[in-house]
Amino acid sequence: MAEQDFAEAVEDGLKLVKRVYLGKERREVAPPKPPPLMERSPSWYLPSAPMVYAVISDPRMVDNPDIPSYQPYVHGMYDPPALIPLQMMGINLEIDCYADTAIVLVSGTWRVHCVMGSRSCDCRIAVPMGDQGSILGVEVDTPTKSCSTMLIGEKESKGLGKIARPKDGGFLKPHIFTLTIPQIDGGSNISVKLRWSQKLSYNEGQFSLTVPFRFPEYVTPAIKKISKKERIQLNVNSTIAMGISCKAISHPLKEIGRHEGKFNFLYEAEIRKWSNTDFSFSYSVSSDNIFGGILLQSPSLYDYDQRDLFCFHLFPGSQLSWKVFRKEVVFVVDISDSMQGSPLQSTKNAISAALTKLSPEDSFNIIAFSSETFQFSTYMELASKEAIQRATEWISTKSTVGGGTNLFIPLEKAIEMLSNTRGSIPMIFLVTDGSVEDERNICHWVKKRMTNQGSLSPAIHTFGIGSFCNHYFLRMLAMIGRGEYVAACDLDSIEVQMKKLFSKGLSTVLANITIDAFDDHEEIEVYYSRIPDLSLESPLTICGRYHGSFPDSVKVKGILGNLSSFIMDLKTQRAKDVPLDRVLARQQIDLLTARAWFSENKQLEEKVAKLSMLTCNISEYTRMVLLEKNKIVQAAKHSGTSKKKGDPHKIVVSEPPEMILLQSLSVGFGDLIATAENIRPGSQEPKLPEVAEIFIKSTSNCCGQIWKWCCCMSCIHCCSKMNTQCVTALTQLCTALACIGCLDCCSELCCPSQDDQ
Repeated sequence: MAEQDFAEAVEDGLKLVKRVYLGKERREVAPPKPPPLMERSPSWYLPSAPMVYAVISDPRMVDNPDIPSYQPYVHGMYDPPALIPLQMMGINLEIDCYADTAIVLVSGTWRVHCVMGSRSCDCRIAVPMGDQGSILGVEVDTPTKSCSTMLIGEKESKGLGKIARPKDGGFLKPHIFTLTIPQIDGGSNISVKLRWSQKLSYNEGQFSLTVPFRFPEYVTPAIKKISKKERIQLNVNSTIAMGISCKAISHPLKEIGRHEGKFNFLYEAEIRKWSNTDFSFSYSVSSDNIFGGILLQSPSLYDYDQRDLFCFHLFPGSQLSWKVFRKEVVFVVDISDSMQGSPLQSTKNAISAALTKLSPEDSFNIIAFSSETFQFSTYMELASKEAIQRATEWISTKSTVGGGTNLFIPLEKAIEMLSNTRGSIPMIFLVTDGSVEDERNICHWVKKRMTNQGSLSPAIHTFGIGSFCNHYFLRMLAMIGRGEYVAACDLDSIEVQMKKLFSKGLSTVLANITIDAFDDHEEIEVYYSRIPDLSLESPLTICGRYHGSFPDSVKVKGILGNLSSFIMDLKTQRAKDVPLDRVLARQQIDLLTARAWFSENKQLEEKVAKLSMLTCNISEYTRMVLLEKNKIVQAAKHSGTSKKKGDPHKIVVSEPPEMILLQSLSVGFGDLIATAENIRPGSQEPKLPEVAEIFIKSTSNCCGQIWKWCCCMSCIHCCSKMNTQCVTALTQLCTALACIGCLDCCSELCCPSQDDQ
């Protein structure tokens, strides 16, 4: 369901719930008055905290399950169904932070307060997550059933034999996960546990976290006497930083413990209304200089890889006097037709903002491409005010150009422009929303070029827009070019995320980083092809596996912004109270998937699938299913004596769980067809006209053999382009043939047997 459809369904639900009589002890609970239609955004009724909704198709079932009341008869059904936000009885938020990663657990109880006790409805759970959020799992418990999510392999998912339906679960937006729990009785309490991971932002030596926690007024229970408990627990382990201090917390938490780079906070209270602000906090690291460390951890008993795990951290510190590099920057921008509208405008705005951050001694250029290539200048321009003004005007006048997406030529031009860089750091920012056929060849060519060019090779930062580009190709390209990869599948976030990428790249303070142990130790596997540069605005985390012993200390080398050499010795230590396997799981899966795509290595794909299922992180090689287990309550058996009247003893028997396959939650490996047809990000390929679908179904028996001799997709696309009246006539013809029993004859005429030939 699209976000606008979801918001409209919630609006319908809020109107529908007015039918519910709340009793004499009710408190006034009214939804906020929405702005006028002209000013209303599609996100007005989107969830800003974990929510549960009753899915209502039949409005006649809406009533108070405890106090039935007279309800006027309602004609018709809701299609799509209305969504009534359920009242929340209690909420518990627990956050564990490790360096730049947070593991979030939300436990809550909701009540189906708007459905008759004799009826049942589906309930939809919505989970908004913070920055780079990744869903880890959902558990649901009701009086009659229990449900939980699980990841299974692709092969196992194909054996289920059931088609995944969009309404069962998926992403409403890239940061909002939804899941539908079937048939919950009216008046039931629903206990829900939600887990996800997300990233902390970093700026000037300070980590910050924001967790969606703004509950609308109308989820507050209507009865005044109902107890409402809110609990928030925050646990921070900075892993290797010692001098940390908490700067700001949005809610009234009290410190309950502090020890060697760790602190714990707790808040628990009976409240009158739920939190109406996001939970946020920040803490700073006292070190001004670059610092870091290496943590080691033994594998768990169930780990697919029994080698030990290591994690290398490097932090830029809070020293603002660090000299950033003199830079030579080339922006390579996709302007094919699919970028038309907000993607291209957001890109223009972000590039214009990035140009203003360049120093006068920096130089830059802009290359726009579709099937052709357009250059702002034939040479690298110094970033003077006049040059920046001309570049801003040039990019602002650029509009989308039809044709394909030819990526190799502009990338080759950009690398060639930066081949003679001296005394500065070269970098490329690549922005695209499409896929190309020669992506692996491009990676091989860039890798070879980087090797030949040595330490002066440019850092390549990549930015993917929408779901049609191959995000793993862009990630691999960034890995080869020791750069950063960022994606924006939500069109509203393009400009913000792109500005962050540009700002990170342009604030590089340590480049060409090497670690001696990684080069000299054959038993150490590093997931990165080349170690990325260190930015003032982001810590650096490198993970991998090793066999045997790890060196007690390692030597880190690099080049500082003033072109002087940087050398630092880092000691290794065993991870204490840090679940490295969970903290690093998302990074491991993404990096290994990019490598598996690049090398077409099936063993790596299997590794990713096993790691995905072990850590509950979504991957390209696993699918999420909902396990639904019904509870059956039976009377206890008595031997030798008759059962007494009113005997309370019961036995709860659980049936084998049913598996419901959910939609694919991964981003995929790009869509060459959508790119070739210049379909815009956020769009879906047009559905077949209804008559075309009927025609295909009607002819499936008659021409079953024909499909073996021609391309199914070609026929389907052909039908979708046909005139409606023509398709209708063909449908009627095939139906008539079916009625008079001529299908076999038709089949023989269309597809003669081998003997007849």
